[in-house]
Amino acid sequence: MITKITGRLIELQETTATIGVEAFEYEVFITDFTCRHLQLKLDSDVSLYTIQYIDGNVQKGGRLTPRLVGFDTIVEKQFFQLFCSVPGLGVKKALRAMVRPVRDIANSIEQQDVKSLTTMPGVGPAMAEKIVAQLRRKMAKFALLVQREEVASVMNVERSIVDETFQILVALGHSDSDARQLLDLPIASKKKFKDVEALLQAVYEQASGD
Repeated sequence: MITKITGRLIELQETTATIGVEAFEYEVFITDFTCRHLQLKLDSDVSLYTIQYIDGNVQKGGRLTPRLVGFDTIVEKQFFQLFCSVPGLGVKKALRAMVRPVRDIANSIEQQDVKSLTTMPGVGPAMAEKIVAQLRRKMAKFALLVQREEVASVMNVERSIVDETFQILVALGHSDSDARQLLDLPIASKKKFKDVEALLQAVYEQASGD
């Protein structure tokens, strides 16, 4: 199974990226959000975390075709796999729907904002309700994702440190949304936190200074 692909971005279409790896060229399906991120990387080396699925329906006379779907980060890949697990959604509909950053979608799901979800292509009110019902308790990790413009500052904080600190804050009695808000400011401060203790100290120094 191909779980990651690294190579030269040869061609970029609205829904696919063609990546050259030595003598081979791979067509990788991508979301609208990933496509926009790759636009300035043509002819450059890129890496995408991938999942494989089989497209087609033999029962209707079609043939089965293996496909690759690619994502910029492992966390975006994990979100997509959860998103696709909602009954009636599937890979194709999920790809079409994901025109917004994962963090935005995760926040909408966590806050049960059905109206916001229905602005995504192919997601009607009934599907939005189903998405919320199935996923809202699984979104805390993804709602903590930073936007791409914040990546430079978050490079100073290991993802595992952020995740562990979040879990500690929740265990101490903070709600998921409160814990996320407490973490947002120190993460965006561009300071380097070497461990969970340092990040927790920054969180509470910030809280005591408010």
